[in-house]
Amino acid sequence: MGINGSHGTGLRTALVIGGGVAGPVAALALRKAGIAATVHEAYPTAADGVGAWLGLAPNGLAGLAVVGADAAVRAIGQPVPGMVMADGAGRRLAAFGGFPELPATVMMRRDRLYRALTDHAVAEGVRFAHGKRLVAAEETPDGVTARFADGTTATGDLLIGADGIRSTVRTLIDPQAPAPEYGGLLSFGGYAAADSGVEAEPGTLHFAFGRTFMGYWRGPDERLIWFAGLPTDTPPSAAAPDRTPATEWLTRLRELYAGHVPGERMLRHTGPDELMAVGRMERMPSVPHWHRGRMVLVGDAVHAPSSSSGQGASLAIESAVELARCLRDLPTHDEAFTAYEALRRPRVEAIGRNAAAVNRVKAGKSEHPPAFPAPEEMLRPLHFHRIAWDETVRPAPRPGTAG
Repeated sequence: MGINGSHGTGLRTALVIGGGVAGPVAALALRKAGIAATVHEAYPTAADGVGAWLGLAPNGLAGLAVVGADAAVRAIGQPVPGMVMADGAGRRLAAFGGFPELPATVMMRRDRLYRALTDHAVAEGVRFAHGKRLVAAEETPDGVTARFADGTTATGDLLIGADGIRSTVRTLIDPQAPAPEYGGLLSFGGYAAADSGVEAEPGTLHFAFGRTFMGYWRGPDERLIWFAGLPTDTPPSAAAPDRTPATEWLTRLRELYAGHVPGERMLRHTGPDELMAVGRMERMPSVPHWHRGRMVLVGDAVHAPSSSSGQGASLAIESAVELARCLRDLPTHDEAFTAYEALRRPRVEAIGRNAAAVNRVKAGKSEHPPAFPAPEEMLRPLHFHRIAWDETVRPAPRPGTAG
């Protein structure tokens, strides 16, 4: 499939750093906008087997539809349209069956999402280069050259940092950029036996709040798939969860969740081989500089909202598509980057702040379930958001001028 579309910047090539979620989607969207992008990934091979489970909400699926990748992702996901909120004693607080006019949220393993997006992008003509860990970038009036740890270089008109929450590109844009912010929890996931005694309606994501929190749903094989947090005020090293035996983590989790009706039962029916130590729950605080010169950030590199939002991957997809739209329509890359940031910053930062508030509840800072709005009211502005690909982007207002 050839590159199509028209663009106002006159840009022809882009270097995308990072091959997770935002990277392949950005490359696909740029290709649709008329800009050829190569994805440079630090890992030597595709990230098969990396990561736990995540959800793609209807807004994320809509972003994938713009680049034709929604069907490939739906094929590897489990539809989970419903939601139930309860307390730790099992008392139901609220329920929601999903918006009938929208597709269901789909749950999947993170590595399967990576693989589906990569395979789709390759089929569409996007090139991937593995084993390319970025160490530096140098700009000229005509382009930007990326330097990789293996001694090689690559040059393009733009460099897009889709390299995750520990982004190298973020520090190249601004050496004083903030680091990820620890949310007070270590994240875990696992599989509990189908006969654990916990009720879970098919197609429903359950949230059980209280002194501790656990979320869960019934997987395709009838086992319960759960996610939970272990509060700790002192953040351990990034490698600590992997170095600690699973049996030790299970002992600590079972002690924490004693008396939490669904949590206690599921942990009792989860073995060490079925536990996933995901790591520190983190989010990006507000990043002052999203772009500089010919470099720009997208996805978790600039607005990771923590997994409590349920929106991390979906927001990354939205931003990747919006960035390409701005580059398609505006006359310079600087105007495109400015418009992109203006369009995205308010939404992603509001979602990030809300997720941080949820983290405080999960970390045991409140003895009571959070006073959330009704699920429909809470989810509507998230799930109905759309990137207006077929509309022309207008330049962002200059500071001090009316919008």
